[in-house]
Amino acid sequence: MEPRINLMTNAIGAKVSKRIYHVGLAIRESSLPRALQELVELRASQINGCGWCVDVHTKEAAAAGETPLRLHLVAAWRESTVFTEAERAALALAEEGTRLADAHQGVSDETWAQVRKHYDDDQIAALVSLVAMINAANRLGVITRMRGGSYDPGVFAGLSS
Repeated sequence: MEPRINLMTNAIGAKVSKRIYHVGLAIRESSLPRALQELVELRASQINGCGWCVDVHTKEAAAAGETPLRLHLVAAWRESTVFTEAERAALALAEEGTRLADAHQGVSDETWAQVRKHYDDDQIAALVSLVAMINAANRLGVITRMRGGSYDPGVFAGLSS
């Protein structure tokens, strides 16, 4: 399976990708822990089946200090003991925010209450934005058939200019 188009070498694709990257920078600058951001992005990417994004966020999470055990258990976080209550709330938000079409209520009141319990307004804004942006990135990756396996951590740093 070959990629359908390289968005980074296409003028419009590169513009859009650069803007998505800059939104990501604003989220990264929040007080939401970097490792948690990567776990949230990884879980949404797993659900959406985006090989490229799973590759990116697994490697970036490891670079941010995540252990192999926790990375392996993200897909089964509900059935593991290695995530804190706060992390579980963020992962639940990631799942429910990713699977909007699967539930009539979108994000449940129970999940929202857990998120409110553990995060302040700025962190919640960052979390909600993070879920929205990773879902957009997943769709770009899946539609264009970007494959995982070749990502090197930090490769997007050149987009900041």
